[in-house]
Amino acid sequence: MIKPDALKKGDKVAILSLSSGMLGEECCSHQIDIGKNRLEKLGLKPVFMPNALKGIDYLKAHPEARAKDLKDAFQDSTIKGIFCAIGGEDTYRLVPYLLDDKEFIQNVQKTPKLFTGFSDTTINHLMFYQLGMVSFYGPNFINDLAELGVEMLPYTENTVNSYCEGCEQQEIQSSHHWYEERTDFSKQSIGVDRIQHLDKRGYEVLQGTGSFSGPLLGGCLESLYHLLSGEGSKDEVEMNQKYSLYPSLEQWRGKILFLETSEEKPTTKRLEQMLRALKQTGLFSVVSGLLIGKPQDERYYESYKDSYKKVVSNETLPMLYNINFGHAYPRCALPYGIDTTVDLSKKTIGFNESYFQKNAVG
Repeated sequence: MIKPDALKKGDKVAILSLSSGMLGEECCSHQIDIGKNRLEKLGLKPVFMPNALKGIDYLKAHPEARAKDLKDAFQDSTIKGIFCAIGGEDTYRLVPYLLDDKEFIQNVQKTPKLFTGFSDTTINHLMFYQLGMVSFYGPNFINDLAELGVEMLPYTENTVNSYCEGCEQQEIQSSHHWYEERTDFSKQSIGVDRIQHLDKRGYEVLQGTGSFSGPLLGGCLESLYHLLSGEGSKDEVEMNQKYSLYPSLEQWRGKILFLETSEEKPTTKRLEQMLRALKQTGLFSVVSGLLIGKPQDERYYESYKDSYKKVVSNETLPMLYNINFGHAYPRCALPYGIDTTVDLSKKTIGFNESYFQKNAVG
């Protein structure tokens, strides 16, 4: 895998709306300033790409504009990192404008850049994985950098800091706290901290003993399911078939699969439906283990554990649950393709290699 450089003080970082155009709506105007100021406090220079603030309707109608911002960010040698604004539902529509562009592919492979986001951004991550570039299933601009509380959530702030030179993480640790999703994102919530809970469970072993290793690969369960089912849109299946976004069985072999569920908080019945679709591809028989994210607001927390074991139906596949990535708060970052070891007895997740070009672990 091709690795990006760590961010350095003075580096420009691009903010892109590759899925929803929410960042350009009036309801998000106050969050733009908050996120921008936090990036500047890190010593970074935020650059809002030309189409990033054009709003929901325009970007919905113009996937080529969203794709152009990504292509331009990779073309610009002064931009060193990319933060996705937020997720959405149709980032797959960008794929033809990107993977049919030889210059874009060449830029990605010759000048990799730090790329971070989650949710629908799963599709972008899978695209970069097919191109051989390490990207990060981690914080985005609206949900994390523009957190309305007095400060960023400390655990998430440490994750963002880990993107910077000299701060690379060698291990993903469990957060001591989790936070509820907000119900009010208006200006009146500026300075109002999220409702916080002590997390007494930490990582939970659902099954397995000892340790397992492999490169990381996965994403949002709904995003993976839509690639296979076409439930979101029929042309998404066609797009997947043409561009091989969903990894082949051989690509899944030996990987550590990470999965998490969206803010829609699917019922256990729905969860099992989506997991069965993945199971039909054979991946549960070839991956080395499974990392499962904390459900947002801990909805269906206990019943999900039973559903995963029931559908996977393979007692030899180790599973670690309640990990802080994806839609639950706070968030770590999982780097695609980086060799990782999970020790179930110690309940640790450690990286066996650097996820940056120039900073060797150890």
